[in-house]
Amino acid sequence: MLKLKLIAENPDVFDNFEVIEEQSNRNSASNLYVKGPFIGCNQINKNRRMYKMDDTRNEVQRYVNEMVTPGRAMGELNHPSSADVNLERACHLVTELSEVDDYFIGKAKVLSTPTGQILRSLINDGVKIGMSTRALGQLSEGNDYSVVQNMHLVAIDAVADPSYPKAFVNGILESASFTINQDGRFEQIYEDFGKALKILPKHDVDNYLRAQIIKFINSI
Repeated sequence: MLKLKLIAENPDVFDNFEVIEEQSNRNSASNLYVKGPFIGCNQINKNRRMYKMDDTRNEVQRYVNEMVTPGRAMGELNHPSSADVNLERACHLVTELSEVDDYFIGKAKVLSTPTGQILRSLINDGVKIGMSTRALGQLSEGNDYSVVQNMHLVAIDAVADPSYPKAFVNGILESASFTINQDGRFEQIYEDFGKALKILPKHDVDNYLRAQIIKFINSI
């Protein structure tokens, strides 16, 4: 049985994002885009993990073929603790993802959804916005860092504080494990559930429990 962890990362060059406003003509509504390094490879990141380019390239190409090209590559505002994208929380759509040196440079269109409007307001108010990958994978532990293997890219989410996802990942996201069903869908397993609760602050425990209860009710 292939057991995968939910892993989230921010490229270390978080400040290298640009905001682009495009308008087809004077009378049309403008579209807002965020462009920058969405995925970093071949280097040890702040979470002491490395994504090898050869492995990541194949997974990014799958994601482009199955999600970006058909217009399905939506991301959420901050990371949820799930291995799928909640349409009610979608705030942007990844429209481009291409390899440049040791990075994959992406471009994402801010959507007109409620969370998209929040993202647009944050950008207009001067908040620095970056993109953070949410993926399933296995960690090959080394003496000084871990190598991410069997990566399955779930989404690229919008985040505002690069220090927040790191703490959130260690508390909630990486305590979740998933297996692959016969139909190719990912199913969460809960063997680390108690461990996750012990290391979380109380407000995060409440949020985590609430999310799991809602998810269970929706599944029955």
